Amino acid sequence: MARAAKPAVEQPPHDALDGVPLPRETFRLVGHAEAERELLSAYRSGRMHHAWLLAGMRGIGKATLAFRFARFVLSHPDPGSEAVARAVDLAADPAGRPAHLMAVGAHPNVLHLQRDWDERAKRHRTEISVGAVRRLIPFLGTTAGEGRWRFVIVDTADDLNRNAANALLKSLEEPPKETVFLILCESAGRLLPTIRSRCRLLTLGPLDDREAALVAGFGDLDPARDPEARIALALAGGSARRLIELREARGVELYRLLLRAIEGGDRSAMTRLGDTALDQRGGGYGQVLDLLLGYLHRRVRGRPEPDPGARPAALPLVTWAELWEKATLAGQEVETYNLDSKQFVVDLLETAAAAGQR
Repeated sequence: MARAAKPAVEQPPHDALDGVPLPRETFRLVGHAEAERELLSAYRSGRMHHAWLLAGMRGIGKATLAFRFARFVLSHPDPGSEAVARAVDLAADPAGRPAHLMAVGAHPNVLHLQRDWDERAKRHRTEISVGAVRRLIPFLGTTAGEGRWRFVIVDTADDLNRNAANALLKSLEEPPKETVFLILCESAGRLLPTIRSRCRLLTLGPLDDREAALVAGFGDLDPARDPEARIALALAGGSARRLIELREARGVELYRLLLRAIEGGDRSAMTRLGDTALDQRGGGYGQVLDLLLGYLHRRVRGRPEPDPGARPAALPLVTWAELWEKATLAGQEVETYNLDSKQFVVDLLETAAAAGQR
């Protein structure tokens, strides 16, 4: 008798952080009060748009807001109810059935589309595939299991490949009644114009330093007295997620190595950054790439470096722009095709350092 196949072990989402609650488990929203009021007002009106584009930088709470809105509506399915009329925000009872089901990822009226786990490669896919988006067909084709409303949370549209984006578009064109699409993205301008045109845009700005530190669990950060905290907050740029990554993965130390590598041509610093980048699955590569792209972006924009001791080379804008474009495109290919991340980082650092020494 053949053995039954072992069930696949459920993997955490590709963007999960150790010890940090997932957005579906998070009941507190920090910042974005205006966006929250706009969603509440739209729901109260009884004429809510069926698709929303929540745009903003990574790690500021877009997914938290999306789940918060879905939780509120599923907890109060009648927009004309007294509870909705009295509400001052989108908070819902965390002990209620909708909140519980959403927290464990089991609410039948919520479909959360993210990058899938590739069991064969033993890693998350680098994009949201058309196969993942086709889960919409049975989800939208059946009667809502818990109340009136259904929510589709696309997290994020930046990860959709072309076929997946086209498949999503078909569902947006003919949405079932009382179905809401909450589409998260970092850059609305990179999405298909046909998707953008069917969505109501809601732009979320960066968190301020106090908000970012609060969300990240570093409420005791004192940038006025702690230079490391000041640099970390500046590098995070209003992203709580980025702040967590920087504080937990020696981000400020890596940033200073980056300055030594690019501005001083320090070979040992290049090697250490390359070694860190070898850890693609553990986040080392993403950390180094984010720091590198951030540095090049500030040079293109002519912005100061977080470390007052930095001495960027006075290169023509076109040179910095070419380096940034190369790092962006090649950096994506390294992750997509599992290329040599150390060699990529070292080569790019050498190129940037050489350009500054001409």
